[in-house]
Amino acid sequence: MIAKYPPQRLRVLEARPVGQLLIHEIYKSIQGESTFAGLPCVFVRTTGCGQRCSWCDTPHAFTEGQPLSPETVLERIRAFGCPLVEFTGGEPLLQREVLPIMATLADEGFTILLETGGAEDVSEVDPRVHVIMDLKCPDSGECERNNWANLNVLKPTDQIKFVIASRKDFDWTVQTIREHQLDTRFIVLLSAVFDRVRLDDLTAWLLETGLNVRFQLQMHKFIWDPKTRGV
Repeated sequence: MIAKYPPQRLRVLEARPVGQLLIHEIYKSIQGESTFAGLPCVFVRTTGCGQRCSWCDTPHAFTEGQPLSPETVLERIRAFGCPLVEFTGGEPLLQREVLPIMATLADEGFTILLETGGAEDVSEVDPRVHVIMDLKCPDSGECERNNWANLNVLKPTDQIKFVIASRKDFDWTVQTIREHQLDTRFIVLLSAVFDRVRLDDLTAWLLETGLNVRFQLQMHKFIWDPKTRGV
């Protein structure tokens, strides 16, 4: 059974107007992660998250945001003239209004990415969307919320991300990849928690395993100060 969220974590979403989304920010930057890293991308960051990962780098998205209609969100995205769009958070799937927005953008020829924390059901996401789903490692403090049923829904073109804060996290990741044969079913990404795991250590650990998975950097944190918003 997936652990329930403490109710106070989602209170920010209760007061939003019916049919509107609570949006933290919409901006254009360089995609810093996944197999799309390095490409210009429009980011739609939603407000609200039920998880509280120990290493979260966007806690301001837990509560800060403004209500926008789906039409306004679409207009702002189109205005950038960028073919790649990512929905991130917070947790986008806590606001069901993102589902038809992503489908509309896919109809219009955009490439859509969805970054989701692994606790929410992804079965209703348009199949044209590239899902990038976290599986939370033990040191995140949210491992009990992993929705393992999502592994039966994801497509071979979707991506599973592990954010690693320690050797314990890495060993758990290796065990999970092998147990579920993730490296033969999906694109698998390994990230180091910024300033908590040495990049050369994580690289060495990965090479020792023989797994065919992708080590990645958070490119944007090397271009800009990690504390900078909107990049």
